[in-house]
Amino acid sequence: MEVQQHNVTLGTAGHIDHGKTALVKLLTGCETDRLKIEKERGMSIELGFAPCVISEIEVGIVDVPGHENFVKTMVAGATGIDGCILVVAADDGVMPQTREHMDILTLLGVEHGIVALTKVDAVPPERTQVATQEIRGFLTGTFLQDAPILPISNITGQGFEEFYEALKALVAAITPKTAQGIFRVPVERAFSAKGYGTIVAGIPACGAVEVGEELVLLPQMAKGRLRSVQVYGRDSTRALAGQCAALNVPQWDPKAVERGNVITISDYFAPHQWYLCELKLLDQEKSDLKNAAQVKFHTGTSETPASVYLFQDSVLKPGRQCLVQLFLDHPVVAGPRDHFIIRSLSPTRTLGGGLIIEAIEKRLKRTHPDVLKEIAERAQAVARPRDFVEYCVKTAEAFAADERQISLRSKMPPKELAALLAELVQGGRLLSVSGKSYIHVDTAERVQQHLLDTVRVFHSKRPESPGISRDLLLTEFSRGEAIVSRASRPRFEGETPSTHAGKMPATQGTPSSLRKDVFETLLARMLPAGRLVERKGFLALPEHREQFNNAEQQLLQNVEALFRSHLFDPPGPQEVADQMRVPPPQVQRVLRILTEQKQLVRVDQDLLFHAEAVATAKERLVSYIQQNGGLESVKFKYLLDTSRKYAIPLLDYFDKIGVTRRVGYTRLLK
Repeated sequence: MEVQQHNVTLGTAGHIDHGKTALVKLLTGCETDRLKIEKERGMSIELGFAPCVISEIEVGIVDVPGHENFVKTMVAGATGIDGCILVVAADDGVMPQTREHMDILTLLGVEHGIVALTKVDAVPPERTQVATQEIRGFLTGTFLQDAPILPISNITGQGFEEFYEALKALVAAITPKTAQGIFRVPVERAFSAKGYGTIVAGIPACGAVEVGEELVLLPQMAKGRLRSVQVYGRDSTRALAGQCAALNVPQWDPKAVERGNVITISDYFAPHQWYLCELKLLDQEKSDLKNAAQVKFHTGTSETPASVYLFQDSVLKPGRQCLVQLFLDHPVVAGPRDHFIIRSLSPTRTLGGGLIIEAIEKRLKRTHPDVLKEIAERAQAVARPRDFVEYCVKTAEAFAADERQISLRSKMPPKELAALLAELVQGGRLLSVSGKSYIHVDTAERVQQHLLDTVRVFHSKRPESPGISRDLLLTEFSRGEAIVSRASRPRFEGETPSTHAGKMPATQGTPSSLRKDVFETLLARMLPAGRLVERKGFLALPEHREQFNNAEQQLLQNVEALFRSHLFDPPGPQEVADQMRVPPPQVQRVLRILTEQKQLVRVDQDLLFHAEAVATAKERLVSYIQQNGGLESVKFKYLLDTSRKYAIPLLDYFDKIGVTRRVGYTRLLK
């Protein structure tokens, strides 16, 4: 019989000795207790994995230990499951680990499940009815409140058909995980197999991997290539999110691989100690959670002591949730939207859990209004991939981000990302910049407004100028750091650029510098919209007009006439000052104005020609070279009837602007 593999994993949950392992064996024929001590004591200690065919669909089952001493192992196994089989023994009923396992499943976001009421062969029928009522009352208000409660005997098989039918309905109700995202596996266990080398087992949290791909083991940063794969115990060419998978990577030392490690692809993830999270305290928790409380932190298959720092309030009340920052004693690898659990240190019990938002570099100022506003926006955005991609662009370090930067921060493969970026551009939320970069429309508006403010300030300081040059506007913009740095996002204590810790490094310059391509893209929007105009090669506000008094206007006319009367032997600044009888600083200002108005052309630092002279010189130069094939530099002064003092700088100027090129002492057309 051919079976179809679904990337769905079910998990058992319940108190010790309630028959979880026996139920899995009855269902699958697999003995999930593989350790000698487990078989001797009749108690699961480690996680067990078994393939299970449900109505020609193969899924995975994770059998977790029920003893209170191994709740951390239960959390590791429950992290990757899509649905649960809550196992309750008819003789005991609801017990402490039944309650704690339900809390953990709820906090991990499990939404589907059924209840197996085991050991019905060992109790009278009336006890089965009482246990059923007790369980139904216990499940009221939980995600299992409407789940079927199915009496079954692991020994006699009583009730198996009804249980199997309910299991079929459960599998049908679960949407298989997609293979989207960056491939990542929290490591359950590792061992060595003869002829293969190191085998690492776990349930991929997201993504897909194929034989031959390069993987990296974190935090060891050990790279290796996937040699072979088994899914549900059989050979496969790839592994998908939600499948029980065994990955063969011979380059790794099995003794160096531990539960809590993570397998992924390079560049996207790194171990961190600070995480921004959304935490809910359990409703039935009897005590408030105090700021800086010491807890055990579980995510994926990792466990580490941690400190919980609340935002704003000094305590978190039972049943309430808030944003927190967690400092872990040991770095772990986690990504946006990962679930986590916190438990007390001693005596150990589950306190609460929630979702990871992002890794952060340093502790944030927990009472700063700007910080609180920003993290609330970040928490809201991370809930949906599309919103998070938009947020990543909106908070880019250099106002814009390219596809590689966005991919690294959003933890999204380039192909998946491209579709979302196109959707955001089409929806008017992002603007496309050259080189597959993007800027958010809100950021673009702030930057454009600052550009307008910069031009306005320039006009107020130099009203006689027709406008500001593009290069100067870009330079002046970058000097105004305080106005629009990082799209109004606050700078956190000790923050440095880090892709892995929720920030995209700037592609160039300081965080407030504006890339040239972004600048040109925004100008291309502002000019047609009439927010800026370009006159004489300068940018200006539409309402701006050059302003001069009568004396200034007369001086400008006189100086311009002086240069026009000396086309190829123009006066220097001091000569102008002497002839016009004005101080040198005033002359420099007049020369600048005439240059901005394109009446004079600066050929060298202190050498200006009238625009008419430059045009005439160019015409004669081009005509001569076209007729003669080239021009010896020494002959140019004769064409202009001037001296070498003026001819050579003009030739160099024409070289610089691309009219001619120099070969030895000869000029050729470019």
